[in-house]
Amino acid sequence: MKSLRALILGPPGGGKGTLSKRLVRDFDFFHVSAGDALRREVAEGTRLGRESEAFINDGFLVPDDVVTKLVVNQLARPEAGDRWLLDGFPRNIAQARELDRNGVDIDLVLNLEIPEAEILARLGGRRVHVASGRSYHVDWNPPEVEGLDDETGEPLVTRPDDTADAIRTRLERYDDLTQALVDHYESRGVLATFRGTESDVIYPSMKAHVADMLAEGI
Repeated sequence: MKSLRALILGPPGGGKGTLSKRLVRDFDFFHVSAGDALRREVAEGTRLGRESEAFINDGFLVPDDVVTKLVVNQLARPEAGDRWLLDGFPRNIAQARELDRNGVDIDLVLNLEIPEAEILARLGGRRVHVASGRSYHVDWNPPEVEGLDDETGEPLVTRPDDTADAIRTRLERYDDLTQALVDHYESRGVLATFRGTESDVIYPSMKAHVADMLAEGI
């Protein structure tokens, strides 16, 4: 299998999860996110897993160097090989530099640019059933009865971070953290940016770009 070590970046509500699943399906990437790495290490009872869990239990964020080690451990697994997709990690330039220090080279960074208005529409219209986690959208996936969960009939709610002000704050924070990452990887010539409002429109060009890189033997 030809190698391709890739990373996908995208704003909250930008469709990164959907696109990642399609990339994994079509190109057999080993998929890794920081959350995946943490859960695996905790489940296996490793030293790093216990250390990370202790930070969380004490109410602290897991430090960048520890998060990076978690991810690096996953990339070292035999099943990861040399074709993997990092999903939303690194999240900041400190984590990217930790990856560099750990000798992890990135061949391709898939960077999503989604208009703010589109993200506001996606997240602002989301409604959730708290107990189950079921999610709806007032326009694209409405419940059978407005405001009520299809299965239980219980009220749906808007998450606090899905209000317009909260979404804008999240996007500003994302932009602040991500610009340095974009500059970092653009300077290395591995950044590919994809713009649009719909995953179904963005994905064909993203898929073609990845296929071209694999065909070139990157």
